[in-house]
Amino acid sequence: MEASEAQVAKRKTLALPSILTPYRMSSNVLPKPTPVNLRRFAETPLVRRAINVLKDRIASLDWQVRLKRGFSVTDVADVQQRAAALRRALEEPNAGDSFRTLIEQVLEDALVGGFGAIEMELTGIAEKPFDLWAVDGATIQIDPKWDGNPESTRYAQTTGLPGTNAQILLRDDQLIYMRMNPRSHTPFGLGPLEVAFETVNSFLAAHRFAGNLASNAVVQYALWLNETTPMEHERLIRWWQDEIEGTGRVPLLSTEQKPEVLRFASGTDADLRLNWQTFLIRMVANAFSLPPMLLGLEQEVNRSTAAEQADEAFRSAVVPLAKLLAEHLTRDLFAKKLGWREFEFVFNELDAPDEVTEMQIQTQLLAAGVLTVNEVRSMRGLAPLPSVPDTEMSAERG
Repeated sequence: MEASEAQVAKRKTLALPSILTPYRMSSNVLPKPTPVNLRRFAETPLVRRAINVLKDRIASLDWQVRLKRGFSVTDVADVQQRAAALRRALEEPNAGDSFRTLIEQVLEDALVGGFGAIEMELTGIAEKPFDLWAVDGATIQIDPKWDGNPESTRYAQTTGLPGTNAQILLRDDQLIYMRMNPRSHTPFGLGPLEVAFETVNSFLAAHRFAGNLASNAVVQYALWLNETTPMEHERLIRWWQDEIEGTGRVPLLSTEQKPEVLRFASGTDADLRLNWQTFLIRMVANAFSLPPMLLGLEQEVNRSTAAEQADEAFRSAVVPLAKLLAEHLTRDLFAKKLGWREFEFVFNELDAPDEVTEMQIQTQLLAAGVLTVNEVRSMRGLAPLPSVPDTEMSAERG
């Protein structure tokens, strides 16, 4: 017990460095060029809808910890105890987070800026071998000259604090850094919101203009009075501002010639640039690999096309991001940090988003002898049946 208490995991990175800093960080120490604008754009309704479609779908998936291919229960000692310890540690990653709240923070950063970061620390307790904390990926800098050793320094968190606390050095086995769209010319990833940055900026400008136009904040017409002296013109302006504007009264004019109204626009929905806004929404959906239907555009959508678009969104947007996260947990957490290379983290229900379709596929494979009962139970995250060995079930089917 004393040894376990002496090895309690302690977090090294700061939880909210952008809030705790006494002054604003200069732009030259930030690894990302526009983290503030990216965070602000992520709070707009259109982008928030796109992020929530992916983040909530992945965070709500069922998951399991299982043995990798090529390993059996007889080859690995204490399989059940170690698997239970991994699941407990993931379900309770730290004192304040659950698995879902932790993963939501990481997926949010990955979708916004292409940087999803998790700090890993060992606890020394067999029942809960590690603790995890979400880290603001915008404050993480990467050493491009890293030598490949997991125990050498690869990352640094920029805190913005003066003195020796300006940076917190982290080894490769202390941080999970998930990059979206990795490229060879830069160590940083590319998030979907970065791709849609200019499109979102244009959409916000068009949406703001349409709002001002619809609320009559922008005047679309002028009043022309022919053959009026400058004194009469000035008197009419003062009378209109003092007596008519904002009062709801009916203006009465007595002039020799009837005033003429000059309109600057046709006064229809075309002035709101709705087609242009629709096009920008489609571009934002493309950046997030989502069909425009999921962002509120329902034109030319019926029951058959809606089902196809929903399936395509699951396969092209949800599945790749979920597998990227699962691979990082398997490689960085299980293999590098713990050295348990026999286990892997997997999300269930990734092969088919429809539960009925997945059940039909597993039933057909089970009837054809391709899979056993325990293999199907393992795919669904269930424990094997000890009373019904797979060899006996195969012999009965034969």
